[in-house]
Amino acid sequence: MKACVFHGPGDIRVESLPEPHPGPGELVLRMEATGLCYSDIRVYKGEKKARIGVIPGHENVGVIEEIGEGTEGFQKGQRVALCPIIACGRCFYCRRGLRNRCPERVTLGYEENGGLAQYLRVPASIVSLGHVFPVPEGLPSDVATLTEPLACVLNSLETCRVSPGGSLLLLGAGPMGLLHLLLARALGAGTIIVSELNEERLEHAVRLGASAAVNSRRDDLQPVVLDATGGLGVDSVVVTTGVPSLLEPALAAVRRQGTVSLFGGFPAGSTVALDPNAVHYNEITITGSQNATPDQYRRALQLLTVMPQAAEINTHRFRIDEGRKAYESRLGMDGLKSLVIF
Repeated sequence: MKACVFHGPGDIRVESLPEPHPGPGELVLRMEATGLCYSDIRVYKGEKKARIGVIPGHENVGVIEEIGEGTEGFQKGQRVALCPIIACGRCFYCRRGLRNRCPERVTLGYEENGGLAQYLRVPASIVSLGHVFPVPEGLPSDVATLTEPLACVLNSLETCRVSPGGSLLLLGAGPMGLLHLLLARALGAGTIIVSELNEERLEHAVRLGASAAVNSRRDDLQPVVLDATGGLGVDSVVVTTGVPSLLEPALAAVRRQGTVSLFGGFPAGSTVALDPNAVHYNEITITGSQNATPDQYRRALQLLTVMPQAAEINTHRFRIDEGRKAYESRLGMDGLKSLVIF
């Protein structure tokens, strides 16, 4: 089979590898689509670690090709999406359903082989943990690849307690920022302000339902926030991109007793200065979110069936032979999200 293989920062190669076969409790998927996340780009840039020799890809949708001995509840030809987390299932966090916080967690595409290949062997641990989800009838496979990123966004919005009729500021309008916008709208948020430097992405935000879109290089964000919220500030701010300096405008924009959530992964060693009195006297919650629980994956997959505009996040499609181009497209800020289609 053809597969993309990670050989180190800046080094993704398309190689010919043996087709996998399932062991007991495992599945083999014939891949239909795999999305590239900015975390994949961070690995490519050397900002995040992955095992040398691993097949990347954690936003995976495929059709069950083979079923291993003792694997129950699945049928050959069934289309499925994955939660790529392999967790211990026994620790403090796993017992509470928070497998994304498992200290022994490993993930497909980073430590174990992922879906940037024609076939993917799904480990027995993922199958037994219930991390394999049937794709609803009628949901295209390319849209179903958004299950993983949308689950992360659902975790983000639930962490910062976005409520129907509430207000939200999104700092960054990349694919994840725009998924925040779409899901916040679907969950009933009233006022959603988006701040972004890239004009093309600001245009996407307006088309997808932003109440206001601000290029902070050109316009002052603070008056827009205050005008849209009657002088209060927004209920919640999500920093959707890994730029540490965005914490300052986030704290300036949030109302008293509001929440600032750090969603995007930041470069290792990042530090920021903040005024602790601004947090103390205004009773501001500063939090973060990373990945999602299995239940959030399940709900995200169902949400995609009633969020047709989510399909617009996937702007570029490549074949497996063009795997390196899929990375280059994301590196060059060309469009929004890149997919490898099989």
